[in-house]
Amino acid sequence: MEKILTIIRKEWSEVFKNRFVVFAVAFMPLIFTIIPLVILYQMQGSGEASEIAGSLNAVPNEYAAICGELTGQDCAQYFILSQFLMLFLIMPIIIPVTIASYSIVGEKTTRTLEPVLATPISTVELLAGKALAGVIPALLVTWGSYTIFTIGTNMIAASPLVTKQLLDPMWLLAIFVLGPLLSIAGVSLAVMISSRVNDPRVAEQLSSLVMIPLLAVFMAQSFGLIQVNKTVIIWFALGLVVIDTLLLYFATQLFQRETILTRWK
Repeated sequence: MEKILTIIRKEWSEVFKNRFVVFAVAFMPLIFTIIPLVILYQMQGSGEASEIAGSLNAVPNEYAAICGELTGQDCAQYFILSQFLMLFLIMPIIIPVTIASYSIVGEKTTRTLEPVLATPISTVELLAGKALAGVIPALLVTWGSYTIFTIGTNMIAASPLVTKQLLDPMWLLAIFVLGPLLSIAGVSLAVMISSRVNDPRVAEQLSSLVMIPLLAVFMAQSFGLIQVNKTVIIWFALGLVVIDTLLLYFATQLFQRETILTRWK
């Protein structure tokens, strides 16, 4: 465990010198958090919430069902906020992908990874340290953003019941279960890609492809094609458990330290 902690501290001391990494970790989550709060604030007194509330009876039952005990304007506000759940699931992917991409390929290009590989540290310990160096900040930032989002909603929303809905099982499962699983998937993919490319930007761009399914869900939800609920979140999480297991296995297999020491240029 001490070796893993050493790798984590080493990674943080290096990757956070990169401005793009700092932006991904600090400013991007802040933007994702502010957007729905600004929309919620603009709805106050604009009549938009009332218009949506008046049309709730015309939408399918599965859309109205997300409101729970809310009625009228409260339901309209929560309906709008629920559309941004996917933003809080993008954070735990893009942050570790960015960190892992610059961590592995950055050391590859600066020739600082070989000395580490020459030390008595196992491949599992090395990859665990690099993975946790990306996953831990991602989860802390995601959970912090969710907390700020909940507090801001409580200050702006028409009723405390709207905030209560943000603490229902669907949101908690998404933030505290699905988020970590997505982080593991993102960092595993970043390790796999970083083992085969030589440019940090190429590694980051290719690894970001893991966000496409989430963006597709976000767009489909925005256009009313699907509705994310607790059941969808649970099935998504179960699928990610299998996917993460496979990705971790392949990432370990692709990261061949002997190849790195003899062939990486």
